[in-house]
Amino acid sequence: MARPKIALIGGGNIGGVLAETLAYRELGDVVIFDVVEGLPQGKALDLAEGAPLAHSDAKIAGTNDYAAIAGADLVIITAGLARKPGMSRDDLLKTNLAIMKSVAEGVKQHAPKAYVIVVSNPLDAMVYTFQKISGFPKNRVVGMAGVLDSARFRAFVAWELGVSAEDVTALVLGGHGDSMVPITGSCTVAGIPVTKLIPKDRLHAIIERTKGAGGEVVALLKTGSAFVSPALSAVEMAEAILKDKKRVLACACLLEGEYGISGLYIGVPCVLGAGGVERVLEVDMNPEERKLFDASAEAVRSLVAQIAL
Repeated sequence: MARPKIALIGGGNIGGVLAETLAYRELGDVVIFDVVEGLPQGKALDLAEGAPLAHSDAKIAGTNDYAAIAGADLVIITAGLARKPGMSRDDLLKTNLAIMKSVAEGVKQHAPKAYVIVVSNPLDAMVYTFQKISGFPKNRVVGMAGVLDSARFRAFVAWELGVSAEDVTALVLGGHGDSMVPITGSCTVAGIPVTKLIPKDRLHAIIERTKGAGGEVVALLKTGSAFVSPALSAVEMAEAILKDKKRVLACACLLEGEYGISGLYIGVPCVLGAGGVERVLEVDMNPEERKLFDASAEAVRSLVAQIAL
């Protein structure tokens, strides 16, 4: 049986970790596309030569030509500039918009049947742009946001309590930016509500750290942004689609009436399987969380309003 073909658009830091993880886990044969000559070919060759040591027979190739992604089952887009210290994700809009437009055209032409995961920032605007330009159905275009934000929330809760992060479940909804909304009522440790385990002031501090977690990494690195955690988040989503796992994950989905919102990509829990976004789940929020979620949606709406397609 042939392995799925996975095309990675963008051969930077996230693209490199994606290629390594996807190929070494044998989730599919990987093609890395990048506009920089030699970069995707070099990364692919290095990874391919390491594959025997990772006990992987997946094929890994690099290219500067969109034609090489032909027939891809899954496309993961990380192309675009990374944040620098002091920048918000929204500051990247103008530059990355032009990049996303050309990516959408390339994918539409060469991999018209692919499922697409967008990782590029500003996430909610980029996934919206890709879907509009490609014309792909909403179930086949999804954004990586809440998986990463929820993982960060889980990590901070686990560290606070000195427990395994495996036993922590968390849900972070809304836009992938400073307006994201960690839902405390959905955060549990082996089924125990986190509100019963962590004092209110400490929990508030964890929520604030979650919202600013990407910026915290950017400030420390100074020359780029987080890349391992976003890549692993996209792998989690890719695996759910490729293996039809029906995972319930927080992803940026196109809403058409759910949560009272239409025409926007925003982070909500969804069922991810072989049909892509198979359905959106609506969760209860307390009045304060609902207010924050609506404000987050408005922040995304104002960002999307700046996009001329």
